[in-house]
Amino acid sequence: MPDSSRRNEKSRRAILTAAFELAGEVGYGKLSIEGIAARAGVGKQTIYRWWPSKGAVLFDAFLMMSEGETGELPYTGDIERDLKTVLRATVAELRDERYDLPMRALNTEMMHDPELARTYTERLEEPMRDMKKSRLRKAVEDGQLSDVDLDVAVDVIWGPITVRWMNRSGPLTEEFADVVVETALSGLRSPVA
Repeated sequence: MPDSSRRNEKSRRAILTAAFELAGEVGYGKLSIEGIAARAGVGKQTIYRWWPSKGAVLFDAFLMMSEGETGELPYTGDIERDLKTVLRATVAELRDERYDLPMRALNTEMMHDPELARTYTERLEEPMRDMKKSRLRKAVEDGQLSDVDLDVAVDVIWGPITVRWMNRSGPLTEEFADVVVETALSGLRSPVA
């Protein structure tokens, strides 16, 4: 007897892959449940049974792409080096053509879909923020950062990258990421005794 859970998982992955690929190819405005179903080789009803909207499908596609990633930021004992590594990787991901349009589409959809925004916050934004705060907390404990509001520190460090990407307000480069880290840390570092 065939294992329905394996068949469901295969269909789920095919749907999520199709949604991600199509969002990058045709843009979110032209992305449709019908197109996703056709690309994935499933019926529309299968998609509607598992997701309420194309935005929800695309969000789960992003979660699938990040499966297997560790739940911690690098810890070498040097907060500047670690943050530069992370922000450079963030810049590389945001500049990757495979991710750019789907990520922009997801961000646009969240502005119009409060339920999708809530789900994004709970399932991705909050865990990512907790991971960032955990790394900064270690830097505070190591005496590399002042005892600052960690939520504000996360915004100070990651905010400029996000704003520049969203607004296309300047080049998004490794050099920019390094300057952001250096500038943020100049205000967040513990005073030298």
